[in-house]
Amino acid sequence: MAFEVNRLGDRFAAEIVGIDLSRPLSDEEFAAVREAWFDAGVAVFRDQHLTPAEQVAFSRRFGKPIVHVMSQFLLPGHPEILLLSNKRHPDGTPVGFEDAGRYWHSDISYDERPAMGSHLYAVDIPPAGGDTVFADMRHALATLPDDLRRRVDGRWARHSYTRNWRRNETVEGGRPAVSAEQRDRLREVSHPMVRGNEDTGEEALFVNPGFTFAVEDMDEAEGEALLAALFEHSTREAFVYTHRWRPRDLLCWDNRTVMHRATSYDPAHTRHMHRTTIAGGRPVQAAYR
Repeated sequence: MAFEVNRLGDRFAAEIVGIDLSRPLSDEEFAAVREAWFDAGVAVFRDQHLTPAEQVAFSRRFGKPIVHVMSQFLLPGHPEILLLSNKRHPDGTPVGFEDAGRYWHSDISYDERPAMGSHLYAVDIPPAGGDTVFADMRHALATLPDDLRRRVDGRWARHSYTRNWRRNETVEGGRPAVSAEQRDRLREVSHPMVRGNEDTGEEALFVNPGFTFAVEDMDEAEGEALLAALFEHSTREAFVYTHRWRPRDLLCWDNRTVMHRATSYDPAHTRHMHRTTIAGGRPVQAAYR
């Protein structure tokens, strides 16, 4: 199957055209798609008609799907799929994780083996808003001022799912409660601040405002100031691509090389998405320059 790759952003993000993901890909086709995605960091496949089983099957080609800790928002019959949705059950309880991701983050960086990639499928989208914004952490690292680069090389940072929980609330609503059982599954972890990519050999900055809260072996105030400087640098307009959704988009991003956030939308409209997340390995510290 021949397909085209069209760049969407100045330095990263691409549209992959002319491929139907509802059917199995040959090994050769899959290798080409994999290379195109990892090269772009963010890739969108337009007008895909995917059942939950087909989305899971495609994601599984890249690695083991992660079952998210927020089990109340998993798709019945397909626990690999996390529902990001503002729909409600008849009793008024939420169908999905409505408030997910409206802050800069890298999916599941709070795990010892963070998510390698994420695949988000647009089932229902609002007429405006609800965009997904990405920051290129490869370019952010490459353009760090020398003094900041020297301060992050060889250092590790702490990540937690719950440490910034309340701070990540939005005006649209509070964060859903985390049960005692769910909290027991969550731990604080440390990862290198400069991460190597085992698939491409590239390096990227690996910190995010959502889950990174401290720098190891650094005074708390100094660490907070360093992280704030890195976050400000990484989210400059020159490093950002905004994805404006179309119905039946399948959007794929590499959590090793980008971070992302969702934007607000009018809650009178429905936003209902299916997300699969692919397990990765332990982050490897990139070699010093």
